Amino acid sequence: MFAQEHNPPHFHAVYNEHKAEISILTLEILADSLPKKAYQLVLEWAVEHREELMEDWNRLRNDQEPYKIDPL
Repeated sequence: MFAQEHNPPHFHAVYNEHKAEISILTLEILADSLPKKAYQLVLEWAVEHREELMEDWNRLRNDQEPYKIDPL
């Protein structure tokens, strides 16, 4: 996530030369794309950390530093 992000709440995922913006609420890809296997790994991680992702989104919107979220 980046400061000054636009709605809807989302995070960025990068895999090699691929990147995507993924909705925190629906876990759908909003922009760009990822290979299927990479997207499945991102989904697994995001389901596990959805609450933390939303908390970090809200922190950034309030000009606060996000917390670090553990990798998969």
